[in-house]
Amino acid sequence: CRRQQHILTLVACSQEEKLWDTMKITAYVLGTGLLIFTALMNSVSWYVQNIWDTSGRFWQTTWLKFYHLLDGKEWTIFLFGTALVPSLAFWGFNGILMVADVTGKPTFITRYRIQLGKNDPVDSKKLRQAIYTALCNQFLISLPMLVPMFYIMKRWGNTFSKELPTFHWFLVELSIFTLIEEILFYYTHRLVHLPLLYKHIHKKHHEWTAPIGVVSIYAHPLEHLLSNTLPVMTGPMIMGSHIVSIAAWFSLAFITTSISHCGYHLPFLPSPEFHDFHHLKFNQCYGVLGLLDYLHGTDTVFRQTKAYERHRVLLSLTPLSESIPEAPKKAE
Repeated sequence: CRRQQHILTLVACSQEEKLWDTMKITAYVLGTGLLIFTALMNSVSWYVQNIWDTSGRFWQTTWLKFYHLLDGKEWTIFLFGTALVPSLAFWGFNGILMVADVTGKPTFITRYRIQLGKNDPVDSKKLRQAIYTALCNQFLISLPMLVPMFYIMKRWGNTFSKELPTFHWFLVELSIFTLIEEILFYYTHRLVHLPLLYKHIHKKHHEWTAPIGVVSIYAHPLEHLLSNTLPVMTGPMIMGSHIVSIAAWFSLAFITTSISHCGYHLPFLPSPEFHDFHHLKFNQCYGVLGLLDYLHGTDTVFRQTKAYERHRVLLSLTPLSESIPEAPKKAE
């Protein structure tokens, strides 16, 4: 018994020593890692701060030059920032996509198509109709809406200040804009999916079960007003944002909605799988971020599909439709 107790004591001591050695090694590794991480973060922060200070001065100087070039005419500046710059972003981005849709070139881009075999090539008659409707919505709906927005911003905000907002404040605004857009778009979008409204209003947008970029604003005028224009405009009006912030936000909103409709899951761009699935199934994925869909359970079918597995940023050149293919259909 004594011998067994002695052996057990030795084993316990050995285990305690191993545990203590392990703790010392862990503390050493974590401590060294923490010191290295802190040093790197301090260095990175210093460089980022210097870059931002230089960049901030550049943009401030550029803004003042532009402001004085237009003699401080607020309406002209407002139109430039809210209409011209976002429109150039929209049509420039979609122009590139439409070349690929119509010609199939560059040929490699068809590998990234979400709904394989669709719009290959796109129907030219449908495309012309989409472009015509998009232009009508921009000039006859969005442009007139800028008039009341201008007077609201002029009285309410700091829109035409000679001093630009800080980058950190712009990030705060961008977060608020995105949240407001998500709320307004989700509920107005679900509203137009009610049978009566869908039949007379939203059905037009869903003519494209496999969408392309320009289809993002291919919609009935009333839908374009309620679901496309107001959700994007409301945030800047509430925040009283600077015209430069508004121009950046409108351009970003145009490009992201074009990506979500483009039909291609391209490398290093946000995933369009979520909204593409909405066009395919109609009764899933109503929002932009997916947050309200998760809360309301309107993404349950989507979460059970391969499209959900592919709903991430592609960080390689291998299409996700190849690395995560659809399950083969069972023979009847």
